[in-house]
Formats: sequence, structure tokens, C-alpha cells
Amino acid sequence: MISYKTARPFLTMFSPETAHRLAIIGLKLGLAGRNRTPDDPILATRVVGLDFPNPVGVAAGFDKGAEVPDAMLALGFGFTEAGTVTPKPQPGNPKPRLFRLEEDEGVINRLGFNSGGLEPYLARVKARKARGAKKGIFGANVGKNRDTQDGAADYAIGIAAVANYADYLVCNISSPNTPGLRSLQGREQLKDLLTRVLAARAKAIAPHGTEGGAKVPPLFAKVGPDLDLLAIEDIAQVALETKVDGLIIGNTTIDRPTGLKSPEAPEAGGLSGKPLTEKARWCIGEMYKAVGGLIPIVGCGGIMNGTDAYRAIRAGASLVQLYSALVFHGPELVVAIKRDLAAHLRADGFKHVADAVGADHKKQ
Repeated sequence: MISYKTARPFLTMFSPETAHRLAIIGLKLGLAGRNRTPDDPILATRVVGLDFPNPVGVAAGFDKGAEVPDAMLALGFGFTEAGTVTPKPQPGNPKPRLFRLEEDEGVINRLGFNSGGLEPYLARVKARKARGAKKGIFGANVGKNRDTQDGAADYAIGIAAVANYADYLVCNISSPNTPGLRSLQGREQLKDLLTRVLAARAKAIAPHGTEGGAKVPPLFAKVGPDLDLLAIEDIAQVALETKVDGLIIGNTTIDRPTGLKSPEAPEAGGLSGKPLTEKARWCIGEMYKAVGGLIPIVGCGGIMNGTDAYRAIRAGASLVQLYSALVFHGPELVVAIKRDLAAHLRADGFKHVADAVGADHKKQ
């Protein structure tokens, strides 16, 4: 096993996108090793009918092509999410399109849903299921092609294709780098999209049945953090009306907080990492209140350490995801986050992580 502290100086010699590709290759080769420390029982949680050994997952974007889900799970993550995958292959935006903000512990990307398409993605997830990979929870995240006019149709195609090969499903309508994508977060557009996608899921699952304990994979809608209270209320109402299983909040932000120090800060694209922490947590809290705690929320954005994870959970997240933090702290970070999260839970008298969900909004 090669420590990230040793590998990072080598990786930063390359462009961020090349370094990321090298990281995927290293994971394929097993160079990141395996975490064999059992999870603290206080971290185990059940969400949308799935049993998570811990609530810390890998966000979509890291493993776009579903190349290393089991390698990530072996590092100690409670779940991993692969994508975003689009129905047809597309190159994404011109390079350079990925930037490290070293001084700010942030990342800017304008990748634009670069994707190999459903065909190779499906081949990998089908092979994974065929060989009986059952350790850990795997989610499939789908999007639309840039030039598709009927965006909901692309999401329906993607969900139908992956529905029988993932533990949960995600429609990503939160990226700022595909023109018009976030407009799908509008009340009527979102209702139409989710209605069609839920129907596509049902149709895809029906021929396989649910005998032998098989379950319909829960569906999450992933929305961005650049929402005002009115937009949050609209999304909450649509989520409740359509009975979507959960929400992921959020993705990257187009905002640029004051005080950014990195020379790459003016680059166009979505900003993630430490500069997003406070904004993402506010959005989680407001959405939790808007849905009345009735729909599980996955907190995604600015989770850099165990304290961030705990605060997101108290704000209303049942699960959390990270990606940008791995750029700066490596895969060893997941062990530290789980350790510190467990310590926070015990210090505040919680017996299980689920007991802390939304604690900031509950009467003491």
C-alpha cells in the first residue's frame, strides 16, 4: 500500500485531470490497499431500506465510468456512487477543465458530463453483479447528453438501463456545466422528469420481479446548492408529491465566496471543497425543514473532515458524500472522518448516527 502523503507530490506534478486518471489506475492495481478496521457500531444506519455500515460515501464524479467501486468500498466507505453517465458518449468541455485551488482546499471543474456512455458503464456494472460483488452499497448516477432537447427522456433511458444493477439510483440535475441542466430543477420540469423516471424504473424492474427479497432500488434526485428558499420549497413539494425516495444536496456552486486565495479561483465552472461547506450545510438544513424530515437527504458538498460530516448530519443529512477532500487528504481520510464522527456522536449523547439526523431543528 502506498500512502497518499507519499504519492501526492508525484500526482501534483501532473494536471488535475491526468492526476485523477492516475489515481483511478492506482486503485485498479490495488495500490491504495484495504482498510480492515471494523466500523464502529454507532455509525451503522438504515436509510431508504438499505443497511449502511457507515454513513460516509464517495460522491459521483470520482468514478465516472464505474471502474473502481469495489476498490473504493475496500477503503472503508459505507457506499460509493459511480457516474454521472450519459446515454451516449460525449467528450465534455474543452481542456483544461479541472483546477486545484491549493490555498483554499477547493476544486473548480467545468468537465461538462464527460462520459463514455452507457455501453461500457453497463458492461462493468453487469460484470460486477455477475461475479457476486455484494460488499458495500453501490449507486448509479445518470445524466443527460448535452444536445438532448428532451432531458427527461435521457434520464429515463439511463435509469431504465441501470435499475437492475445498482443498490440505488440518482438523477443528477445539479451540474452547472451542462447548458440548461439546472432549469430541470424548476417545479414543473422536475415533476415531469421524476414522474417519467419513476415510471421507467418500474418498467425496468417489472420483468425481473421482486421475488427472493429483491428490492426496487430507491431513486434520489440530486439538486445543486445554489437554491433560494422558494426553489427549496418547490423542490420539496415535488419530492413529496412524486414520492421520490431521497434527495442529494448538492453539487458544486457557481458562486465565488470572498476571500479565495488561489490564482485559479476566477476560472469558470463549479466550485467544490472547503469553500462550499457552509453553503451546502445551509441548503441541507433548509431542505430538511421543507420536507419535514420525511425524505432522506444525502449531504454532498464541502465535507472535509469528521466535524463537517457531523454538522451536515445534525443539519438534516442521513448520509454524507465527499470527493474534493480526497484530492487534498487522500483515501486515508475516510478512517479519520469515521473516527471523529463517532466521537462527536458519543460526546453529544447519541447512541446511533440516525439519532443525530436533523438534531439542530428538533426541540431539546
